[in-house]
Amino acid sequence: MIRVCILRIEGTNCEFETCLAFARLGASAEIVHLNQLTGAVKERDRRNLTDYDLLVIPGGFSAGDYVRAGAIFAARLRGSLGDEIEEFVAEGKPILGICNGFQVLVELGLLPGTDDGVRAVLTTNSTAHFECRPTLLKHENRGKCIFTRGIEHGSILKMPCAHAEGKFFIADERYIQRMEDNDQIVFRYVDPDGNYAPYPWNPNGSIYNIAAICNPEGNILGLMPHPERAFYPWLDTEWWRREGMGKVRGRRGKKEPSYGDGKRIFESILNHLQAHVYM
Repeated sequence: MIRVCILRIEGTNCEFETCLAFARLGASAEIVHLNQLTGAVKERDRRNLTDYDLLVIPGGFSAGDYVRAGAIFAARLRGSLGDEIEEFVAEGKPILGICNGFQVLVELGLLPGTDDGVRAVLTTNSTAHFECRPTLLKHENRGKCIFTRGIEHGSILKMPCAHAEGKFFIADERYIQRMEDNDQIVFRYVDPDGNYAPYPWNPNGSIYNIAAICNPEGNILGLMPHPERAFYPWLDTEWWRREGMGKVRGRRGKKEPSYGDGKRIFESILNHLQAHVYM
């Protein structure tokens, strides 16, 4: 059975929803505190990162997001688990960073993940305040990202965002073209017609409307919107309602789907692991 580690410290959130999403798709998912991996707990509570097939850093406000969003969590990971994470990545094992997790992966230098010294940042939203709203995401990846290989190229997914520092930025805009050529751009914010549009469709002002990227190898994904908050249709802002006995309809008269778009992220990576690790 695929083993998933959802890593938490003080201030993280949605780890429970993320754990349930993986568990409901058949994975053995566990919420693990950083202290359990560093050994700062009783022996019975200790865990080893190498025992897991997938590492997930969830959303939230780790360590209060002091200094910068994700900076303290990243520093603690680098100082206490740097070698283990490096080995985890070298073995090709996947890492998913959601919202604050994306910020942590950028702070660690795992994203964009090139060795040419180019660094990205996730900085304060252009609106200068917290943005919590549904977003529409166009799938741009052409197959490199193992988290989205089960999602059709060009399809549009709906997931909510909730962040104050989600603006993806790289000082040298020429690097954006390099990322696109290297198939590292995974999702971009769009409007209901599928066009790349400014605020409110791009909730934070990210350069090139970038909502998610992967590393050059495709086994590390960071995305700002929350797929775990879009796992079921009733989590949508346009929640489906039931009308009468035996009738299941949405606000627009459509039949209620079984799952929301967020499920596709979890499903894609588990299918990949099932095919390549547990075949």
